[in-house]
Amino acid sequence: MAITDTTTGQADENLRRVVAEQIGPRKPGVVYDNTDGAFRVLDVITNPSEARRILKRRSAQFAVIVIDTLRPGAEPFPVGTVWTGSDRVLKAVA
Repeated sequence: MAITDTTTGQADENLRRVVAEQIGPRKPGVVYDNTDGAFRVLDVITNPSEARRILKRRSAQFAVIVIDTLRPGAEPFPVGTVWTGSDRVLKAVA
């Protein structure tokens, strides 16, 4: 008889939900702004190991690769900030 650990599965699902809420509507192609500027999302990394490597933070659960749309010649860079009430979608994607 196999014993199934539903607690771990539930904890994983809860963490996935929290991370999804923290990422918010940011997905590739979305343009959003906040007090720091306006950004186009190039990629969303949800693998915690990769996010930690990219952001150089031991507790990172995700990373969002963005590019500043207001600066010509800007380079893409990663952010690990959560979606807040001061963030606003300017252009959504299907």
